[in-house]
Amino acid sequence: MIAGLRFIGLRVLRGLLTIWFAVTVTFFLLRLLPGDPVLAVADPTMTEALRQKLLADFGLDQPLSVQYVGYLGQLLQGNMGVSFRQSLPVTEVLMQRLPWTLILTGAAILVTVVLGVPLGVYAATRAKGFADRAIQIGGITAQSLFVPSVGILLLYVFGVVFGWFPIGGAVDPDATGFAATLSMLHHLVLPCLSLVFIQLGSYVLAMRSSLIEVLGEDYVALAKAKGVSPRAVVWKHALRNALLPTTTLVGLQLGTLVGGAVLTETIYAYPGIGRAVYESVGQLDFPVLQGAFVLLAVAVVVANLITDIVYGLLDPRVRTS
Repeated sequence: MIAGLRFIGLRVLRGLLTIWFAVTVTFFLLRLLPGDPVLAVADPTMTEALRQKLLADFGLDQPLSVQYVGYLGQLLQGNMGVSFRQSLPVTEVLMQRLPWTLILTGAAILVTVVLGVPLGVYAATRAKGFADRAIQIGGITAQSLFVPSVGILLLYVFGVVFGWFPIGGAVDPDATGFAATLSMLHHLVLPCLSLVFIQLGSYVLAMRSSLIEVLGEDYVALAKAKGVSPRAVVWKHALRNALLPTTTLVGLQLGTLVGGAVLTETIYAYPGIGRAVYESVGQLDFPVLQGAFVLLAVAVVVANLITDIVYGLLDPRVRTS
């Protein structure tokens, strides 16, 4: 019990330090972007007095060190500031976008795992055969794909040429009730597939490699000697241990998924946080950018924390190491 609490406590502390580091790096890097953030706040034609007052209201007239300390203080109070462009609290801006990103990334992870685990098992149980080699080639090819290339190709073929799916947005504005749900799923297909393509290869190859290793263990040979069916050996005895590396990969891949979501949401004009990041870069809207990166950093840290805990539950040796 004590070892388990210590294990969780250390992971939480590491996560908090990671979030602080991400906030700090993001804050100062954004100030290195080319362009003048004053133009995002002040109208060039306004009087100098009004301009200075507006800059003072946003804290842009203070030294960077003062702005940084003030921003950390705001974050500890749950305040991410006010958007330069929209004059709305950053929290409100991001909360309008967050559900769409959660739907997209959640669907991508679900589809990837549902497809990746069975394909990895299928390849492992037919190691060195034709199906195994084909799956390996497909997995390696998928790993080398670039999100914008996949997104644009899917958009052009299935959205423009065949017209099977919408080419942008998240839901038809005039849809209500069950029709709105169907419209949302219809809009979700191409962005979700774009993210699945860049992740699926890693899951399949990890599952295949892990299961092949587990199938060579003594307890698997013992189960076979007792007359347990090959299907039961794989799915009841070997799969749990083989899932350990794949479970870790879910957390590690979330960072890649978040980066891919920014590009995917931009290509498909999907109204998630990734799209907000793209728009805010062009507008030099520092508060929204900072808030979005903080939110994404927290999401990655929490996902990795959950992954560590689940890994510890699956393998007790991790908690005492």
